[in-house]
Amino acid sequence: MALPPLANKPCGGRYGDLVQAIGNTPLVELKRLSPKPGVRIWAKLESQNPTGSIKDRVARAMIEAAEEKGLIRPGQTILEPTSGNTGISLAMICARKGYRLKVVMPDNVTPERTQLLKMYGAEIVYSPGDQGSNGAVAMALDMAAADASYYMPYQYGNEANPRAHYEGTAVEILEELDGNIDAFVAGLGTGGTLMGNARRFKEQLGDQVKIVAAEPMQGDPVQGLRSLDDGFIPPIIDLSLLDRKIFVTNRDAVIWTRRLLDEEGLFAGVSSGAIASIAVRIAGEMDEGNVVFIVCDDGWKYLSSGIYTLPVDEVANLDSTVWW
Repeated sequence: MALPPLANKPCGGRYGDLVQAIGNTPLVELKRLSPKPGVRIWAKLESQNPTGSIKDRVARAMIEAAEEKGLIRPGQTILEPTSGNTGISLAMICARKGYRLKVVMPDNVTPERTQLLKMYGAEIVYSPGDQGSNGAVAMALDMAAADASYYMPYQYGNEANPRAHYEGTAVEILEELDGNIDAFVAGLGTGGTLMGNARRFKEQLGDQVKIVAAEPMQGDPVQGLRSLDDGFIPPIIDLSLLDRKIFVTNRDAVIWTRRLLDEEGLFAGVSSGAIASIAVRIAGEMDEGNVVFIVCDDGWKYLSSGIYTLPVDEVANLDSTVWW
């Protein structure tokens, strides 16, 4: 039987360096999750980037912007707060380019993230886990203020973060769907993914597209996402670009992470489960159209949490503070 023609160019290509291979990730329809025949749900698989997360785009953009401005030199130490993915992406790129990297990270992250950072040669400074990513940010800012030899890209306030998506991720999605995007859903983290994509989509599509943020409930942490009610709003976030902001619980995040795996075969990280739950909710409010959401990373960094192998009822009751 003849295969149907490809709707888009396949991912891949030939590159002279691993860093050049960042981006051009697949957009895959998740038919089993769609609540209505006329509504199509699409997942942008950022897990297919070289280190397995969307943060490869951001790390490359921040380092290249700093190089263009002469802010860093070979052998200099780069300092950055992270909950894992940005640090891992920076570690890979810094190793390729000859920079040292020191990251500040909560001490209760899964061991896989620590192992990956050390594998790429990064030095880790741990912040109190009960303070989450906000604690890591505060500690890194204090360290940078005390030692001028550090260069801190500071993903929360660096315009290269949203620009990586404005010039990359959003352009790819527009091309892949011929501009037919009715809703875009991403997690509220640093704000880069939401802001970069939102600006591009609003410029080209106007009110045709609704920008929706998945935000964790205050006091109920979802790995990789942040509640703005916790007191820190990243400087790059412009809330006026959002059409809706919908709360999601950690319970929903882990249940939907399992649904992505069990129903669609998609091995994704926990924040992707949170985002998927909101994407399906938005799809249920529509009669037809395309809903796009971001799969931020793969599940390899969360295997030790047990969420992929435990019975679903046990997964839903896991204490996220143990493996956040």
